[in-house]
Amino acid sequence: MSVEQRVSRRGFVGGAAATLGLLGLKPTPLWAERSRPLPGGSLLQDEADEYDALAKLHFNENPYGPSESVLEAMTKAFKYSMRYGYPDGGVTSAIAEHHGVNEENILLGAGSGEILEVVGLTFLEHGKKVVGVEPSYSSVYRHASGIDADAIKLPLLDDYRQHIPSLIDATKKHYREVGFVYLCNPNNPTGRTVSKREVRQLLDGIPEDVPVLIDEAYHHFVEDPEYATSIPHVLEGRPVIVARTFSKLFGMAAMRLGFAIASPEMIQLMSPYSTGSVNALVKWGAVAALEDTAAQERVRRVTLQLRKKTTRELESLGFSCIPSETNFFMMHTGRHVVEVGAEFRKRGVAVGRPFPPMLEHLRVSIGTEQEMGRFMTAFKDIFSITTGSGSTRG
Repeated sequence: MSVEQRVSRRGFVGGAAATLGLLGLKPTPLWAERSRPLPGGSLLQDEADEYDALAKLHFNENPYGPSESVLEAMTKAFKYSMRYGYPDGGVTSAIAEHHGVNEENILLGAGSGEILEVVGLTFLEHGKKVVGVEPSYSSVYRHASGIDADAIKLPLLDDYRQHIPSLIDATKKHYREVGFVYLCNPNNPTGRTVSKREVRQLLDGIPEDVPVLIDEAYHHFVEDPEYATSIPHVLEGRPVIVARTFSKLFGMAAMRLGFAIASPEMIQLMSPYSTGSVNALVKWGAVAALEDTAAQERVRRVTLQLRKKTTRELESLGFSCIPSETNFFMMHTGRHVVEVGAEFRKRGVAVGRPFPPMLEHLRVSIGTEQEMGRFMTAFKDIFSITTGSGSTRG
C-alpha cells in the first residue's frame, strides 16, 4: 500500500492481505508495494523510497503491522475522524477486563512513552530523583533532566542483569530525594528479565511509600518461567505503576497507544499531566487487537523463532549474544557501535543506536525472515566472514 495515498476504506483494508501473508511467514514486508509519487516533488519521494527500502531493525517494532481485524476496526473508526466526543469502542473497559483490573486502574497515553513522561511529571517535582540502571530505556532519565530533576543510574551486573540489592540500597540512601524507582522488565536494550522473586524483593526492600514504575513494553515475548507481570502488586495496594504499549506485539507503533495500570489514587495523581491525545483509530484498533489472540500468537511465535535462529548463527560464528526475552537482542561486536551501524546502513540495514557504556554491543530488532537474512548477509560482509570450508572472524 502507498504510504502517501489518501486513506480510504478500500485502501486501508487492502493492506490486510499483506498482513496475513506475512504472519504466514512469507518474506514480503507489510506495505511492500511500490509507492506512488508523493505530492510535492521527487525529494519527498526519494526520502520515502529510501526509508521503505531499509531493513528496519533499529526500533524494536513489529514488522508485520496490525492484523486484518485491527485494520477493519480502524477503518470503521474513520467516520469519527472529524469529531471530539466520539464513541471510543470501550477501549478502557477492554484493557481493564483483559488485565483483570477496573477501569479506574487505567490511564491511556499516546504510546507508553507518554505514560513514562506523565510519571516523571507527577513524581519528580521539586528536583526529585529517579533511581534505575544504565543502560536502560533512557527516555525516562532524559525527561527527568528536562524538568530539572535528576537520575541515580546504577551499573548492570557482569551478566547484564539488574542488581536489585543495589537499587534497594540507593533508594534507601537517598530516600528523601527519590521520586520513584524505574524498572524496565524485560530491560531495553539488554533483553534480560528481573524475576518475580526479585521484583518482590525490591518492593519489600524499599520504603513502602516510594512509587515503582515497572515498564513491561516487552512482556508478551517473555518465556522465562521465573518472570511474571507486576500487575498483581497493583492489586495488592502497592505504589506500583505498570506501563504497557500496543507498539510491539500488536504492531501499532505509529498509531501511538500505551497505558498505565496503577491504583485509582495514583491514576488520579497522574491524570492532570496526561494530554488525552490518543486518536480514535487506535482506540478502536486496540479493542480488536486484544480480541485477536491468534494474530498475537503468530507474531510472537515467528519473532521468537527468528531471534533464536539469528543468535544461534551469530554465536556459531564466534560472536556472543546476551540472552534475550524480547523482540530484539544485543551482541558483542568488538567494534564501536557507531562504526558498525554506519556500515550496516551502507548495506541498507538500520540497526540500533549506541547504548553507553556498552559501546561495543549492538542491539538488533527482529524483522521479517527476509530482513534477518539481509542482516546476516550484511554482517558477514562487514566482519569479513566467509562460509563453506570454514569461517573466519575479521
